[in-house]
Amino acid sequence: MKTMPTRIDGDLFEAAKVAGEAQSRSAAQQLDHWVRIGRELDASPAVTRRQIDDVLAGRTRYDDLTDRAQAVVRATWDEQLLARVEGLSYVERLEAAGQPWAESDAEGNVVMRDAGATPA
Repeated sequence: MKTMPTRIDGDLFEAAKVAGEAQSRSAAQQLDHWVRIGRELDASPAVTRRQIDDVLAGRTRYDDLTDRAQAVVRATWDEQLLARVEGLSYVERLEAAGQPWAESDAEGNVVMRDAGATPA
C-alpha cells in the first residue's frame, strides 16, 4: 500500500486518535478506516446524491432515509458547519462595536479581551 502525506484538521486527527484507541488502531489507521467507509457510502447505489440533497434542502425528512443515507447527511452537515464556523470572526465585530469579550487561551483558561486592546 502506497501512502501519501496530507494535511488534516487537528480536531479530526484528535477524534481519530480517541476512536482509534477504542479499536486498537493508530490515528492514521482510524482515518484510513473512515475514508474507506466514506468512499463506500459515496459510491453506494443505496444512497443517491439526490436523496442527500433533498434532505439538505428540506424537501425530505432525515428520518425517512436509510441508516447509510443518514450517515452521509450527517457527514455533509459536519462539513458545512465546520466551513461556517471557520468563516466566523467576531473579534472585528466586537472591536467595531467597542464591546469586550471572553475567549480561552491554549490551556483552556478564560481570558477577557478589551475592544481597544489587541489580543495577545
